[in-house]
Amino acid sequence: MKSKRNLVFIAALLFVCFSCKKEIAIEIDSSLGARKYPIMEFDSKDHDFGELNEGDKVSYVFDFKNTGNTDLLISNAYGSCGCTIPEYPTQYIKPGTSGKIKVSFNSANKSGRQHKTVTIITNTKEKREEISIKASVKPKAENHSGIISN
Repeated sequence: MKSKRNLVFIAALLFVCFSCKKEIAIEIDSSLGARKYPIMEFDSKDHDFGELNEGDKVSYVFDFKNTGNTDLLISNAYGSCGCTIPEYPTQYIKPGTSGKIKVSFNSANKSGRQHKTVTIITNTKEKREEISIKASVKPKAENHSGIISN
């Protein structure tokens, strides 16, 4: 009976000792983990083109900087629709250096308030970033003669 009680005591003591060390290890590991990723910091993640006429093609360049401690790599970037096309650097962006992502928007067959996003797949801790564009697109004037023009 006494040996059973000692065994339970030792098991509880071991549990407490190892669970405390694990928490300390997790804290140390998570504080170091933040330093081993690149950080993609944008001047601005949103751009509003204002008023456009339907059919206008416009573009905007988003500037960013790698403020992390390791190389930043963009492996892919894609728009929320075919009318939004990103162009991004394919080489590594060293810590402390800057890069640009050009986003082109084609307002053909669009009208009214538009909000489009670009998703950027990276090697940052979050694995993805998102930037967005907006525009208010005025529709083409309708032909009131009843004749449909081609």
